[in-house]
Parts: sequence; structure tokens; C-alpha cells
Amino acid sequence: MRPLNIGLTEEQRQGVINLLNQDLADSYLLVVKTKKFHWDVVGPQFRSLHEIWEEQYEQLSENIDSIAERVRALGGYPIGTMEGFLKAGTIKEQSGNVPTATEMVALLVDDHEQIIRNLRQHIDRCAEEFHDQGSADFLTELMEGHEEMAWMLRSFIEGQALQADGSNQAEQIKKPVGV
Repeated sequence: MRPLNIGLTEEQRQGVINLLNQDLADSYLLVVKTKKFHWDVVGPQFRSLHEIWEEQYEQLSENIDSIAERVRALGGYPIGTMEGFLKAGTIKEQSGNVPTATEMVALLVDDHEQIIRNLRQHIDRCAEEFHDQGSADFLTELMEGHEEMAWMLRSFIEGQALQADGSNQAEQIKKPVGV
């Protein structure tokens, strides 16, 4: 391969590639879990969850390609096996029983939030430790997408009625009168 001359050392590029490969692994594991839940969901929420998960796994698939292409742009090779994804990722597989629809949503929220936490650390490391602002910006955009997906899923399971003033009705009930 022709040597890259993009203003980053080999060590900086490899450090970013390692972070990106972890993000790739987590994204791949999350798309697999999202598709599995898309196939298995039952109950009154079937249609709405089936549709939102299809939208989300399509977005995740686009993210996967973008992450892999970013790894290649930095001169690395993306992980491309399930063994590699399971080894590098922080997302855990959902095996065994089939959760309820609400449990599925909660599990996916947890996974998106794990990815968001990882991305925040990776953004900081890309910018501060590896001096790769381009990858930091790239990861920021991915993080914002996960924040939106997590919000959509959290909104599905929160289900608390809001007062006209925007306060939570359940919180009002818990407070003593006059407080």
C-alpha cells in the first residue's frame, strides 16, 4: 500500500482505526439485535415497533458502511467477521428467550446508550490524543444519530402523561400537596 501522508502519524492513524473498529463491531452487533427483534416482536405494539426497527436497522447499516469506509480512508482494514465483532464490541448478544416487546425496546435503549458513551470517549480521544478532528467530527455525527434513536425508543416505553405545563403527571402525584 502506498504510504499515507495525511498529517497523522502511523500511531495516530492506528489508534483511530482501533476505535473505529470497536464502533463498527458495536454497530454490527446492534443491527443484528435490532433485526432479530424486528422479526420476533409480537403484541399490540407490533406494527409500530416493526416499522421503527426497520428504519433503525437501515440507518445502522448505512453507519456500518460509513465506519468501514472511514477505516479504509485511514489506511486500515475494517473488522469483517462475527468472531471479530464479538471480540471487539461492547454490545452483548441477546440469546435464549424472546423478550417481551417492552423488554426488547429497553435492551435496545441500553445498547444505544452504551454506544453513545463509547462514542463520547472516542470523540475525545480522536481529537485530543490522536489529533484527528475529521474522525472526531465523523463520530460526533454518529453519536447524534444514536442519541435520536435512543430517544425514540425511550419515548416508546416512558408512556407518562404530561400536564399542559409540560410537567410529568406521575411526578405531580408523588409530591405532597403544597410542595
